Amino acid sequence: MNLAQLFLVGFDGCSLDDSHWLTAALQQNPPGGVILFDRNVDGTTKNFSSSAELKALTAQLRELAAAPLLIAVDQEGGKVRRLKERDGFPGFPTAEELGKCGPERCATSAAAMAELLAEHGINLNLAPVADLRLNPDSPIIARYGRSFSDDPACAAACCQAFIEAHRRHGVACCLKHFPGHGSAKGDTHLGFVDITEDWQEIELEPYRPLIRSGLADVVMSAHVVHRGLDPEGLPASLSPAVTALLRQRLGFGGLLITDDLQMKAITAQYGYKEAVRRAVLAGADVLIVGNNLSRSPEALAEGVSAVQEVLDQGLITAERIRTSLARITALHDKLKGERTW
Repeated sequence: MNLAQLFLVGFDGCSLDDSHWLTAALQQNPPGGVILFDRNVDGTTKNFSSSAELKALTAQLRELAAAPLLIAVDQEGGKVRRLKERDGFPGFPTAEELGKCGPERCATSAAAMAELLAEHGINLNLAPVADLRLNPDSPIIARYGRSFSDDPACAAACCQAFIEAHRRHGVACCLKHFPGHGSAKGDTHLGFVDITEDWQEIELEPYRPLIRSGLADVVMSAHVVHRGLDPEGLPASLSPAVTALLRQRLGFGGLLITDDLQMKAITAQYGYKEAVRRAVLAGADVLIVGNNLSRSPEALAEGVSAVQEVLDQGLITAERIRTSLARITALHDKLKGERTW
């Protein structure tokens, strides 16, 4: 088993040479995917600053990889997007703006977005946001217009239109942030966020019809804490109880991916290897390590080592890992047109 397949990793550089750590990894034990950023948090260029640069990079990644590779970005629209106008890409409205117009307008915008991503070699969009706009003062959801609506039916309809448009262009989507970030008062990028007193059962509602109708290929777990859902107070991304809610109660059988394990909601409480261990034990299939908020060329190797330790200690079975690897393969088969969406 190639345990590196369980990771979606970020890296520095607009191209890879023989000395880059990712070059060897892609050729020998390729990760499940990479996540691309236009800029680092300090404003310096991370992976691309033009259309041509992005196309060249994704082509090189595919050429180097010894296995099918997920190439992901966050391209929601509005302020949360990696392909920006300053680098020559078209702009896209926020989810809030699209939600006010309805699913048809959302489908039109998403089709243009998906076409752009596919043209640039990207096959996984870490969007749409299924969070409900329940807290108008939310510093990370409502503030940036990232939610389609406070109405779960409208949010689900817009998510459906978004996903279907992407699928038509061979791009997978990821519903986020489970079990719901729209009522939260804090930002998990910055630290601990407890939603125990704020979260509402209605936040599960957008997921139900999407899972039931087979539109949820990937779901991202949030780093929020809900002590009612997890009495231990674990972040949802590290919580077996929250995973069980998604898998058993809602019937989700697709790929479960964590939010970035280098966000402060995680790093303020756990060391990196401990976070990896807990995420795998919680049932995550793929772990995001953005290497943007914190940059470490050793993150992939250290993460693989942490998973191997969990296996060696008998805390998880090889069959459980194979199940995750099979879900990754199934997504690739859909992207290649070898399996129906």
